[in-house]
Amino acid sequence: LLQGKGVFKVDCYDKDGNLKWSDEFPNTVVTVGKNFILDTVLSGSGYTHIGPYMGLISSASFSAIAAADTMTSHAGWLEAGNANAPTYSGARRFCAFNAAAAGSISLTAALSFAITGSGTVKGGFIVLGTGAVGTVDNTGGTLLSAGLFTGGDKVVANLDTLNVSYSLSLT
Repeated sequence: LLQGKGVFKVDCYDKDGNLKWSDEFPNTVVTVGKNFILDTVLSGSGYTHIGPYMGLISSASFSAIAAADTMTSHAGWLEAGNANAPTYSGARRFCAFNAAAAGSISLTAALSFAITGSGTVKGGFIVLGTGAVGTVDNTGGTLLSAGLFTGGDKVVANLDTLNVSYSLSLT
């Protein structure tokens, strides 16, 4: 049995650089993400790498993350950023990965989100493939995974910084 298991690790720093909180959370590798990995590796030809990008999940209107979620249809959650608090500067963050080893891959460095408007973060997600872009709230691309903090929702304030690491293992 081959399973995809991802883990996000987030550290929140205040405007003075003091650690406010830290949390880790596993994610659901959604069905379309699994299919994307399998199609790319096992039957792809001439594949062009697009993304991946990381975004944050807002607490606004949240109900659930589901294995059937896609970028165009994830009724249980909204992306943090433009229309949904908290807001942060810039676009979704581009994910650069180290080489895979022992069935696992991780980011080369934590991705930094500079918070510009207070709110509550529930977790994060990864999007990649054709149509994926860094633009917040864009519904293009393939949703690979999405997850929630194991320690509950996290409140962030203007000028906080979230440093987010991510790893994915196939077991």
